[in-house]
Amino acid sequence: MEAKAIGKTIRISPQKARLVIDLIRGKDVKEAQAILMFTNKKAAGLITKVLKSAIANATHNYSLNEENLFVKEAYVNESMTMKRLLPRAKGRGDIINKRTSHITVVVSERESN
Repeated sequence: MEAKAIGKTIRISPQKARLVIDLIRGKDVKEAQAILMFTNKKAAGLITKVLKSAIANATHNYSLNEENLFVKEAYVNESMTMKRLLPRAKGRGDIINKRTSHITVVVSERESN
């Protein structure tokens, strides 16, 4: 059994979020939370919220034990890009791309042997 949480249209570029999400893939949820707590990146706080939501989904919706949970899948997909114009010299304009992300975290219970 697995539980999933998706954070949609989060205002951080996927490239920056992938650096942090790669740190927690395959780890126990307690270890993943500790890693995110001490990671000094903006994405760490955003991913923590999605991870906590996935843990809550697992415990409340599927009655899974939080002690046995681990991060089965964690990935970041590109969302929409907001395009903004920055005025430049001689009446020109530069386009600034403000990228957004979809962050997905799937937690599952470890098989007890």
